[in-house]
Amino acid sequence: MGKYPTRDRQRGPTKVRKTVAEEEQDDKLVYEGYVPEATLSGVPYGGHERHILDFWKASSEEPTPLVFVIHGGGWTGGSKERMQRFVDARALLEAGISVVAINYRLMRHVGDVIPPVKAPLYDAARALQFVRSKAEEWNIDKERIAAAGGSAGACSSLWLAYHTDLADPQGDDPVVRESTRLLFAAVRGPQTTLDPAQMKEWTPNSRYGAHAFGKKDFAQFIEDREEILPWIAEYSPYYLVDASAPPVCLFYGAPPAVGEQQKDPTHTANFGVKLQARCQELGVTCEVVYPGATNVIHETPSDYLIANLTTGS
Repeated sequence: MGKYPTRDRQRGPTKVRKTVAEEEQDDKLVYEGYVPEATLSGVPYGGHERHILDFWKASSEEPTPLVFVIHGGGWTGGSKERMQRFVDARALLEAGISVVAINYRLMRHVGDVIPPVKAPLYDAARALQFVRSKAEEWNIDKERIAAAGGSAGACSSLWLAYHTDLADPQGDDPVVRESTRLLFAAVRGPQTTLDPAQMKEWTPNSRYGAHAFGKKDFAQFIEDREEILPWIAEYSPYYLVDASAPPVCLFYGAPPAVGEQQKDPTHTANFGVKLQARCQELGVTCEVVYPGATNVIHETPSDYLIANLTTGS
């Protein structure tokens, strides 16, 4: 299989190719019902037309915790309007938790950004910094921000949770001085690695992720793996997690079967249990929920978010 990467940074091929998102098949409406009208809609956090977010302000005299929602769609589709597929906004607001849902650049918007996945991930980081910069105005407790999302948005959430802080305390832009760290993440169907060799080892019929690095298909992804190992390390949650990582809770729609082909290899719980094993080695918390899992405390991401963001409040 070859070596696994270490965290390093390296520029690589500049050609960017699109691919069709595979995760639409798993993007089902989870929380049916009324979504309250946003307090603020289409708020710009950057210069691109996709750099916008919606904000729901919870009613509270004291600064509120906040859930930061990143939509799914393979980094090739989707929008913030799909927030209700990943969290129960009404329940969060009733619990005194404010909510933000973001848009970000998709693969067709990345231009000369390399690797292509850098654009949506750094957009999410910028949006999070922007939200923190609005903490006083929006009555947010910037120390109690957790992420939620599904599929690619779940992978983005884990990337934020595990990446070193991208704050630039000396930056001229006050937004970039804000932290990108999260209190925790509760996500649906995340890919926990973007390493094609790991994916094939865990789930032999894996086929996802080539587009994140500008590769035309999974075969080329495997073929070119060695030359993009630094990218793989930089953008894979599995390689970013360390002993300082915050807790995460991962939700999947079917039980794991590591080493076996999966009906939905893009959202298999194999991703979850392999990350969980790595986290256990490091002594950090990673809960994995799927049908048949034992000792389940929280059945949905919103249950986990409410329980952990309102503790002690």
